[in-house]
Amino acid sequence: MTRKGTRVWNPYLAGVALGVVLFATFFVTGHGLGVSGATTSLTAIGAAAVAPDLVGPGSYLSGYARSGLNHWIDWEVLGLTIGALAGCLIARRFDPMIDGPTRLGPVARLVLAALGGTVTGFGARMAMGCTSGMGLSGSAPLAAAGFLFLIGFFGAGLLAGFAMKPLWREGA
Repeated sequence: MTRKGTRVWNPYLAGVALGVVLFATFFVTGHGLGVSGATTSLTAIGAAAVAPDLVGPGSYLSGYARSGLNHWIDWEVLGLTIGALAGCLIARRFDPMIDGPTRLGPVARLVLAALGGTVTGFGARMAMGCTSGMGLSGSAPLAAAGFLFLIGFFGAGLLAGFAMKPLWREGA
C-alpha cells in the first residue's frame, strides 16, 4: 500500500510487463527503451538556436540537430509522460510534492535534485545510454556493455545511498 492507501503493482508482474513492453519495442520499432537521448535532442535544438557552430557537421550534436524533435526517442518520451500522467490520474495518486532527505528544507532538496539530475544526465551521455537505454535495452540482447553498466549503476547507487543516509531522519 502507498501513503494514500491505493494499491501498486506487484513487482514481479511489473517486471514481466516491462519485459513484454521492451520486447514489443524492439520488435515494432527496432529500438529499445531509453530517454536520455531526448534531452540531447533538446540540447541540440537549443544550441542550434544560440550557437549554430556547436551543431556543425561532424559535431556530437549534429545528428540530433538535423532531426529536430522528429526523432523516435522524443516521441517515446512524450508517450511516457502522457502515459505516466494518465496512470497516476486514473489511480488517483497525483500528489505533487517536494520529496527528499527529511533533514533538508525544500530549497536544499530542489538543489540536491538538480545536482543529482545533472550528474546522472552527464553519466548517461558518457555511458551512451541511461538506465533504460543502456541497462535494459543493452542487457536484453546480452551485450556486455549493458551488464557492466548495470553493475556500475547499482554500485554507484549503493555508494550514493550510504553518503545520503545522514540526511534522513530515523523513522521519517
